[in-house]
Amino acid sequence: MFDVFMTRLHELTVVLYAFSVLLYFFDYIHHNRKANRIAFWLLAFVWILQTVFLFFYMTKMGRFPVLTIFEGLYFYAWILVTLSIVINHLLRVDFIVFFTNILGFTVMAIHTFAPVQYSSHIMAKQLVSELLLIHITMAILSYGAFSLSFVFSSLYLLQYDLLKRKKWGARLIRLADLNKLEKSSYICAVIGVPMLLLALILGLQWAFLKVPGMPWYDMKIIGSFLLLTAYSIFLYLRSVKNLSGRNLALWNTASFLIVLINFFLFGRLSSFHLWYA
Repeated sequence: MFDVFMTRLHELTVVLYAFSVLLYFFDYIHHNRKANRIAFWLLAFVWILQTVFLFFYMTKMGRFPVLTIFEGLYFYAWILVTLSIVINHLLRVDFIVFFTNILGFTVMAIHTFAPVQYSSHIMAKQLVSELLLIHITMAILSYGAFSLSFVFSSLYLLQYDLLKRKKWGARLIRLADLNKLEKSSYICAVIGVPMLLLALILGLQWAFLKVPGMPWYDMKIIGSFLLLTAYSIFLYLRSVKNLSGRNLALWNTASFLIVLINFFLFGRLSSFHLWYA
């Protein structure tokens, strides 16, 4: 029972870590200090949980936990979280903090869901299934964010067309103004991109565990990375190049086509996304 409880706490730590990474990305792109503060306190809570686990493990084993690959992974993840907190508190270099946490999240997920470290075969199999569940949930949530972003961009294009043709009327009044539509589309993309990135990290780990010899040229994998690239370019154009207006909305609309192709077509062409046993 104690092992099950500790396993659930490990999973909770991964989920909290994921939310922290999402908020750090939101702050990095959108310069939202409230998101930064929440992300920092979530990360601090993750560090406390990791430290408690580390202390209990050292007490149980009577030695420093670095003698096996899985002990080393956990200690490495703890170091990365510690460094992230120090960098965030002293240097406030958001770019470094975000990518350090991406690496830390990856290491933490590998350690938590690696079945070889569990003595019980049933527990190991259940952990892999839960890894798949988290992967699918995060991927679908990212698709939902991209869908909303597409809706806002489509409304932007409609509003833009009505204004250009000077079609005043009830339809124009009911639509939000262009700035609000563009900002809403951007925020949805900011949410979707890191969520898809984390989903890909967890999905690749699941595939590595469950599909030995997995072809890395699988259409679903290629499509997912194309999708991530398309929306990352959208964020780059908006936040770095300060591009706005109709062209950006058109890029976002075109990017959503990749969402549809990846979801409905590439999933059928995939060699292993047809089953999740």
